[in-house]
Amino acid sequence: MEAVATFRGDIGVKPACEALGLSRATYYRNKAGAGVGEKSPPAAPTSSRALSSEERTEVLDLMHSDRFMDQAPHEIYATLLDEGRYLCSVRTMYRILEQESEVRERRDQLRHPAYAKPELLATAP
Repeated sequence: MEAVATFRGDIGVKPACEALGLSRATYYRNKAGAGVGEKSPPAAPTSSRALSSEERTEVLDLMHSDRFMDQAPHEIYATLLDEGRYLCSVRTMYRILEQESEVRERRDQLRHPAYAKPELLATAP
């Protein structure tokens, strides 16, 4: 890279990079200092409307209660609305369950046996 910088004024960047077998993009990327001290993107700020940890715990305890143990979040949501009680949206219930690793694929997944390729042997011409 330093060689390209020294010959840049005399012959230019493109011929100097070609002589060294470097790409011009590599030269300019290193010259700009990209990649040095890279920072990860900032974490998304939490919304002011997000549930507090106490509210999350309340929703999770409610979904784990004997009354709602075998019901889907849509059914729980509808039942609570009929009672005039609103804790969170259905999507938020699913998010809470996902964070607790309690949501999975409900369809039966077909497991295919390992296919053994038949070996064919000729017994006659």
